[in-house]
Amino acid sequence: MGPRVSLPAGKGRSLVRAFMAFTVAAVLTLSGACGGSGGSGDGEDNPTVGLLLPGGGASRFGQFDRPLIEQKLKELCPSCPVTVAATPDPAVQRQQLESMITRGVDVLIVAAVDPELLRPSVEAAHRADIPVVAYDRLAQGPISGYVTFDGAQVGRLQGEGLLKGMGAKADGGQIVMMNGATTDPNAAWFKRGALSVLRGKVKVGKSYDVVGWRPENAFVDMRSAIAALGGDAVHGVLAANDSLAGAAISALRAAEVRPLPPITGQDADLVAVRRIVRGDQYMTVYKPFKPAADAAVEMAVAVGRGDSVGSIATGTVSNTTTKDIPAVLLPAVSVTVGTIKETLVKDGMYTIAQICPPSLRAACAEAGLI
Repeated sequence: MGPRVSLPAGKGRSLVRAFMAFTVAAVLTLSGACGGSGGSGDGEDNPTVGLLLPGGGASRFGQFDRPLIEQKLKELCPSCPVTVAATPDPAVQRQQLESMITRGVDVLIVAAVDPELLRPSVEAAHRADIPVVAYDRLAQGPISGYVTFDGAQVGRLQGEGLLKGMGAKADGGQIVMMNGATTDPNAAWFKRGALSVLRGKVKVGKSYDVVGWRPENAFVDMRSAIAALGGDAVHGVLAANDSLAGAAISALRAAEVRPLPPITGQDADLVAVRRIVRGDQYMTVYKPFKPAADAAVEMAVAVGRGDSVGSIATGTVSNTTTKDIPAVLLPAVSVTVGTIKETLVKDGMYTIAQICPPSLRAACAEAGLI
């Protein structure tokens, strides 16, 4: 199940992951004023921050979340040292978190690969009086804050986009659902949101919970769906993120399915935006990462200094161990070929030059991007 969410009446509705490189324990000091990392801060005023991410390099977390978090931390607390570790391997991430406890960090920002597997380490941090702010994915155990996007809204946007892309086939057509990993509470959240829109309108021919969010697993699952249903009987694909969408497209192409059915995504990866321009993917969900990164840093610095996060939170969530966790739930945005310029380009996420390499110039011109 996803997180149990409680939102204050005035705010709730308005605030309504490709193979990842393995980057371990890259230690960064954001300011020479602190002279080093890992417990080298000068007490509560400049807490040492440990940042653990489920991917680095070309992943969304490496390209966007990490630099935005580091930038905000430098602005908010120039003398706060930060230690960064990134890996898609849940066992390695657990080792990284325990290493940060040993280093003596003052606060942790954690985007868990496997929230349940990481739970004993989160509990160990709690025993060491190191508060944990969960980022993007709801960690299990005693956490002090949570920052993410409204998963139900993300799912609804995907469902609505898929129905629009299916056109006439949205009435009784057949789809394949490529959901995220069962170890990620967000995956169930997205799925419920999508089904709230799709239920009663389309037939779900096959539904897969893709192990580890791994594209290679999604490719195999999509091939199985095509074999079972027939390529021509797949009228749409609800892919929970852009990596799964890319794998589904590869499987459909390998099976020589033409034309491709509408396919959803999430995260607005550059390769996915280019697929949308090319016509291979129908839509993605853009989650403006800067507000999320800012909120996570604000929470981390506050709890690292022993302060409350009540003024930062917009609601509360509960995990399996802790009730009423202060949370920030942010809205997401649907992106199709016709809205790329007014969303991703306008926000400075990508430039037209990045989206439109020479091979896509004609398609970009047709889309009104150049």
